[in-house]
Amino acid sequence: MRFVDEASIIVRSGKGGNGSASLKRAKNLPKGGPDGGDGGKGGDVIFRASNRLLTLYDFRVRSMFEAENGVNGKGQDKYGRNGEDLVIEVPVGTMLWDMTEDEDEPVLLADLARADQEFVVCPGGIGGRGNLHFKTSTNRAPKYAEPGKPATEKRLMLRLKVLADAGLLGLPNAGKSTFLSAVSAARPKIAAYPFTTLVPNLGVVEDQNSRRLVIADIPGLIEGASQGAGLGYQFLKHVERTRFLVHILSGEDADPENPEAGYAMLNEELRAFDADLAAKPQIRVINKIDVLDPERLAALRKNAPGDILFVSALTGEGLDKLLAEMWARFDALSPAAELNEDGSEIEAPDWAGES
Repeated sequence: MRFVDEASIIVRSGKGGNGSASLKRAKNLPKGGPDGGDGGKGGDVIFRASNRLLTLYDFRVRSMFEAENGVNGKGQDKYGRNGEDLVIEVPVGTMLWDMTEDEDEPVLLADLARADQEFVVCPGGIGGRGNLHFKTSTNRAPKYAEPGKPATEKRLMLRLKVLADAGLLGLPNAGKSTFLSAVSAARPKIAAYPFTTLVPNLGVVEDQNSRRLVIADIPGLIEGASQGAGLGYQFLKHVERTRFLVHILSGEDADPENPEAGYAMLNEELRAFDADLAAKPQIRVINKIDVLDPERLAALRKNAPGDILFVSALTGEGLDKLLAEMWARFDALSPAAELNEDGSEIEAPDWAGES
């Protein structure tokens, strides 16, 4: 299934059923009387965040969604049945934008950032009242009943932003996918050519206390990504929600005399795209030290600032130290526990599902 992170759809709630204007017909009631029941309520359109889904591909295949209409009321005090609600599941991290009024300035309706979070986009129409509600002392046989309220329709833009604690940042072939496969159960495609990763991949690392750290491998960025070059512009938004970034530089691309300079280009692309994104904390890593000759590696270690970590995702060298630093950043940047209205702690969302 193709990774799709944007889709435009139309949703419509159910209309309310009409009330009935029925009058009784019985031998023992020569003057009759109103007995029209109410119409049923139309179904709501509800969006629900689900960990089972990873893409908005289904919404490219189908773009129209309608809830069930309420059933009309009938005579003999029979009330119409309510229409079934339409529950639409979307991946966790989906944002719902209302484009009904203005396509150029859509309105954010909801950000479904937690598993099982729900939002009613289009409430169903209320059913009309039957004529039994309008009987008065001066009008004992009203022939009037209310029509059901109309359906609500909206045109929506769905936008998915991957949810993760850490985002892997680096040029194509920096070894991000190899790192992700080495520390988690994720199995991204790995090959010796640029842009192997064409979609964001998620991996989950667990510690001895069963805590989970979700890592997103973002497709390789290149110079000019913030203006749309390569794959970067399409996927830069997926690192916006991460708490921190792991910026990986291949040892083959690093300048032995000035290893720090290799991080400047992508950092500039981040600033051009979003200043807040560029301000996120980074762990800087030089990867692929297993393929470097001893002299080049020694020069890199000598000239690199002390915060740059040296690893080989392929052999595992240095990964324990890198993971320890990632857990330290995770702890330092974890938000304070959110509380429900009753004061109990809100459970943390299971963002990535099973890896």
